[in-house]
Amino acid sequence: MPLTTGATTARGADPAFAHGVASGDPLPDGVLLWTRVTPEPAAVPGSGKGDPVEVSWEIAEDPDFRTSAGRGSLRASADSDHTVKVDARGLRPATDYWYRFSVAGVTSPTGRTRTTPAADAATDRLRFATVSCASWESGWFAAYRHLAERSDLDAVLHLGDFVYEYGTGEYPTEDDVIRPVHPPEEVRTLAGYRARHGHYHTDPDLRAMQAAHPLIAIWDDHEFANDAWTGGAENHTPGEEGDWARRVRAAKQAYFEWMPVRPAVEGTTYRRLRFGRLADLHLLDLRSFRDQQPTFGDGDQIDDPNRTLTGRRQLDWLKSGLSASEATWRLVGTSVMISPVAFGSVPTKLLGPLAELLGVPRGGLAVNVDQWDGYTDDRRELLSHLRDNRIDNTVFLTGDIHMHWANEVPVSAADYPQEEPVATEFVVTSVTSDNVDDILRAPPNTLSGVAESAVRAANRHVRWLDMDAHGYAVLELSAEHAQMDFYALSDKTDPEATSAHLRSYRCRSGHPGLERTDHPVS
Repeated sequence: MPLTTGATTARGADPAFAHGVASGDPLPDGVLLWTRVTPEPAAVPGSGKGDPVEVSWEIAEDPDFRTSAGRGSLRASADSDHTVKVDARGLRPATDYWYRFSVAGVTSPTGRTRTTPAADAATDRLRFATVSCASWESGWFAAYRHLAERSDLDAVLHLGDFVYEYGTGEYPTEDDVIRPVHPPEEVRTLAGYRARHGHYHTDPDLRAMQAAHPLIAIWDDHEFANDAWTGGAENHTPGEEGDWARRVRAAKQAYFEWMPVRPAVEGTTYRRLRFGRLADLHLLDLRSFRDQQPTFGDGDQIDDPNRTLTGRRQLDWLKSGLSASEATWRLVGTSVMISPVAFGSVPTKLLGPLAELLGVPRGGLAVNVDQWDGYTDDRRELLSHLRDNRIDNTVFLTGDIHMHWANEVPVSAADYPQEEPVATEFVVTSVTSDNVDDILRAPPNTLSGVAESAVRAANRHVRWLDMDAHGYAVLELSAEHAQMDFYALSDKTDPEATSAHLRSYRCRSGHPGLERTDHPVS
């Protein structure tokens, strides 16, 4: 059933719930519940203003809150930017719940959430939406609206770049700004990151999506700064912008305050969620431990076994988790693409736009070294582990690259297809962030078709890609198959954009190869 806000309007200096509600990281017996209170008009995100307030919460088995499943209260203060998180427990597995908050007689909107199946449950079906890369200034978040309107999703998986750090007119350029972001300057401090998260949460489609479904999120680089690594970022100049470690601490604090995410190992986002016997979901953090991206064209750096994308501890954790999993499907949420892809065969006139999109030099677009292609030893170790231990039904779910892709993942691209792939990868395009047709200022599906054909010709394991679409994807899992339905928006600059099914691919259990299917799941 569609959600109703159920909110009491705040007046004058009364508290308000201007940033909506959210839930996330569901478990069989619990889920995180989130909101942000504005205790007084001056207490805007990042301001540090506003007295502490007592926040009540309740969760129920029905949208009218007749059958209570839990209630309590906690304080919201400026120390956490007046955000609150509740780890609601004692819930039943695979069950829909409704929740809300209240302060001083003012009631928040109502949210709906859902717990995961019991660990040993024989689950028939799961459906996850996947999204990534939502630049405020690049367009409207209509993709979120379409997901909010669906009633068949178990969760929404956000694969990174939930917010962008840039100042107004930096990305995209001033001539292409659809709507100005706040604060207008690039964010570098705790106050700035808080304010940016708060501004994103004023978007009605984002709030609707978070109120409709539990969110499972990982970060990528723009939650910090472009092309971030352990010691810095492309978009960070130490002499001018201060200490990188301090900036990262501020960005992480704001992220965990504003997102319904449980901090995991070492304050990162790598963690594991289980969905009955049908799926395990391994979520990666590919920014906190990585070495600096290699120099373009330097094969010795790219293949250096002493350089890492994941960090030793996280890679061992992932390998052991994949080995130990008894689920039918092993899902891996990765913020950057793991499939090896060479771009060198793309016609010269299209190298510039692709280089701008990928953040690499125009003269040397062979691989994108910000993704797994720049850290080949980590990738070889992981994919060889899948092959050598005969771990099947592994599906990588990826964002970052602003394009839809359906890939078969080989250990060595040179040996494909003689050597079978060891995994499948589905890459979701951006919600709004620029892709090829935006940069070329060309109609969709015109000039980009040449580049798509060239990439597929040079990379036989790439079964399909679309360089122009903005939108989302929906993954269905059953005992027999994993199917990804790719969707495209009619126009990211239109807040009322429609959505259309673009393409679907599936892999069958026990068979890593992809096949096209004509229809999305019903």
